[in-house]
Amino acid sequence: MARYTGPACRLCRRLGEKLMLKGERCTTQKCALERRKMPPGQQRLKRRRKKMSDRGLQLMEKQKARRSYGVLERQFRRHFAEAKRSPGITGENLLRILEMRLDNVVYRLGFADSRRQARQIVCHRHITLNGRRTDIPSCAVKSGDVIAWREGSTGTEYYKMVVERIQDKIVPSWLSLDRENLRGQVLTPPSRSDVDIRLDEKSIVEYYSR
Repeated sequence: MARYTGPACRLCRRLGEKLMLKGERCTTQKCALERRKMPPGQQRLKRRRKKMSDRGLQLMEKQKARRSYGVLERQFRRHFAEAKRSPGITGENLLRILEMRLDNVVYRLGFADSRRQARQIVCHRHITLNGRRTDIPSCAVKSGDVIAWREGSTGTEYYKMVVERIQDKIVPSWLSLDRENLRGQVLTPPSRSDVDIRLDEKSIVEYYSR
């Protein structure tokens, strides 16, 4: 499957907002958005830009959600279609589906500094889901699922680094974490208040409804 392999900071500069694509680096002065506020491209053309239309704002919110969770357009459309079929508010359903992706849960548990890093950990089969190895980052978890490190991966240098840093990680209320054994569990589906990304899900729904 195609995947964006360009500079991650360029995406943040394009949207004008931190997407936390590089983990802790985004909170320091090394963040590209802190050093260069302008979007990428030829700077002399920026003065000619007009006020963004409603359609443009909707597109920006959709792109922000896609980039934040690392989802391609085709897969994002499938998530939206699933959210639309599900009972309840479509926008909140979409965010719940994105939050319950395996790569996002690995990130939320503190096993990785970013979702991109969490996706790589899953693809390299370092993570088990209910005791079984999986290499599918988009796998949807459900209440009661247990996410843990594969026994053969506990000897890696990265695992030892995670053990040292895990004590400072804040885990959302819809997840539980055994910090000694690095084993997490999904307690309940996340609510809208559990999503820490600033998104206007109504604009995303309006974008796909036209």
